[in-house]
Amino acid sequence: MAIPVLFSAPAASWESYAPFLKDLFAKAGLDVNLVQSTDNPDEVKYIIYAPNGPVQDFAPFKNVKLIQSLWAGVETALQNKTLTQPLARMVDPGMSEGMADYVLGHVMRHHLGIALHASVQPGEWRNDTAAPLARNRTVGFLGIGALGMYCAHAVAKQGFNVLGWSRNLKSDDIVDCHAGPDGFAQVLGQSDILVLLLPDTADTENLINAETIAQMKDGAAIINPGRGPLIDDDALLAAMDSGKLSGATLDVFRTEPLPANNPYWTHPKVLVTPHIASETRLETSAAVVVENIERGEAGKPFLHLVDREAGY
Repeated sequence: MAIPVLFSAPAASWESYAPFLKDLFAKAGLDVNLVQSTDNPDEVKYIIYAPNGPVQDFAPFKNVKLIQSLWAGVETALQNKTLTQPLARMVDPGMSEGMADYVLGHVMRHHLGIALHASVQPGEWRNDTAAPLARNRTVGFLGIGALGMYCAHAVAKQGFNVLGWSRNLKSDDIVDCHAGPDGFAQVLGQSDILVLLLPDTADTENLINAETIAQMKDGAAIINPGRGPLIDDDALLAAMDSGKLSGATLDVFRTEPLPANNPYWTHPKVLVTPHIASETRLETSAAVVVENIERGEAGKPFLHLVDREAGY
């Protein structure tokens, strides 16, 4: 009997994903009945899910083995109290590659002081601003999960000294890993450029605030492609106005699209990018979906299950 799999995501996603998924299911030897809707929720074994998809009440799906999200973030999913089934977040190799490109590009922009040269007036010959060597600069990562660690490795390959912080201590041959309050303070105090790739949880909201900014190096820069609520916006603006921080590259915000009257748009030390740091890549994310369903049918542990208590 074919495995009943429900695809609950916007219609445009179905049009993109369905051909890839059907091809990959066949190559994996899985007989799958992939549908967009069902009158028999009890029969569904897996749900491929986007939080903005048509299914919002998951209570009828009593026999679902796994809900596989197409999104890396799980904040919206965890707010749905009917979604009690095992939930896997999307950890997409293509997204990791794209995020590493974004992070490395903006690390280099801050490292080289490109913003200064982009804003000079005609005839203003600023040849006293050569950057130090990468090996003499430290880039810190707050958040070294699968995505953060991938980006940290990409930056380290360019010669930077790289630090990483996570809730639980990790070990890595390339990244100098830290954890806990003392480790957090060390990463803040040593980083010339700080990259934020933490999830949005009660513990991480406003993690970058007046107190934590005060622990940072004078002239440090912040790059945030993670989550908007990680930053106390007023504190960040004040730190740039005072000269404590040299600049910020911001890709995510509490309200999106970012309102036209938000001061970030016009602040001379801020570059706003419109939530484009990376996105789920069709081919590689479809392969992740198929692998997890294949594991479920083989009785193997699912990959990337969400810890609801931790919030990610």
